[in-house]
Amino acid sequence: MTLIDLRSDTVTRPTPAMLEAMLSAQVGDDVFGEDPTVIRLENRLAEYFGKEAGLFCPSGTMANQIAIKINTQPGDQLICDQSSHIYHYEGGGAAFNSGVSLRMIAGDHGRFTAEDVLQNINANDIHFPKTALVCIENTSNKGGGSIWSIDEIKRIAQTATLNQLRMHLDGARIFHALTETKDDPLILGKYFNTLSICLSKGLGAPAGSVLLGSQESIQRAKRVRKIFGGAMRQIGYLAAAGLYALDHHIDRLSDDHRRAEQLAHWLGHKPYVKEIVYAGTNIVILKLNPEINEEQLLLQWKEKGILAVPFGKGHIRLVTHLDFNDQDMKELQRRI
Repeated sequence: MTLIDLRSDTVTRPTPAMLEAMLSAQVGDDVFGEDPTVIRLENRLAEYFGKEAGLFCPSGTMANQIAIKINTQPGDQLICDQSSHIYHYEGGGAAFNSGVSLRMIAGDHGRFTAEDVLQNINANDIHFPKTALVCIENTSNKGGGSIWSIDEIKRIAQTATLNQLRMHLDGARIFHALTETKDDPLILGKYFNTLSICLSKGLGAPAGSVLLGSQESIQRAKRVRKIFGGAMRQIGYLAAAGLYALDHHIDRLSDDHRRAEQLAHWLGHKPYVKEIVYAGTNIVILKLNPEINEEQLLLQWKEKGILAVPFGKGHIRLVTHLDFNDQDMKELQRRI
C-alpha cells in the first residue's frame, strides 16, 4: 500500500532533476565565502525581493532566530500574532537566543492590523520592555495558509517606521502567497528590514532558508550564524537544489492550492468534521466534532496509509505538496 503523507510540505524528496542539479553543482568553502553556488542563490533571492544581500541558513527557524537577534537588543520586545511560528514552533528561541519577550496579538487567522500594532507598542517607560520589532508570517501556518494583504503590510510598515520599529517577514511559504496575490516581490520586500525565505517547504528542496537584508545586516547575521553553529562548508549542493526549485517549482504551486481546495471541499462533508479552515493555499485544517478524538482518527487513517498531524485539541492539519498528485488525491478519497 502506497503511503500518502500530508503531514507537511517538508516531507518531499528531491526530484531526479533536482538531484542531478545538486550532483553537478560547483562548490567551495562557504565559511571562506568561496562557494559559487551559494553566492548565486543568495544574490538571486536578494535581487528578487529588492534587498542588498542574502545568507544561506540550515533552516527557517535559524533564519528567523538570526533575524530576531540582529533586529533587537536583550530586554526588548517584539510584536507577533499569537499563532505565529516564532512563538509556537521555535523552542522559545526568542527568549533563549536574544533575551527578548513576545507581545502577542489575537489576530485573524494569523494576521493583524496596523492599529493592532499601534495599540501594542509599549510606552517609553522604564517599567516596560522596549518594543523593537514586528514579525509577520506569510502565509500563516496556524491560520490555515492565510495570506496577508500587501496594503495592510504597507500600513503596518508605516506604523513601524513612525515608531522606530523594525520589520521581519517569516516567509516560510511566501511563494504560496505570491502565487495567489501576484504582488510584486520588490514592493513586498521594501516593507521589511529582513526576510527569511524557506526552500524546503513548497519549493521542495531538501533543506535551507535564505535570510535577506541590507549588507550591514547580513554581515552581522553571518557572525550570529557562526555563533548559532550554522556556518557550513560545501553547501553549494544544497544551494543548487534551491536554485533548481526557483526555476522549476514556483509555477506548480497553484497545483498544490487546487488540490488543497479539493481536499477542503471533500473533507468538509465528512460527518466527523465540524468546520474547515482553508485560506486558498496549500494548508487545510479540520476542526472536528467534539465527540471525535483527533489522535484516534489519525490512527485510523494511518492504518489506511494516510498521514496527517494533530494541530491542537480537536484539530488536524493536512498540507499538499510536490509529492502529492492527482492520482494520490483519488486514492485518498477511496481510502477514507
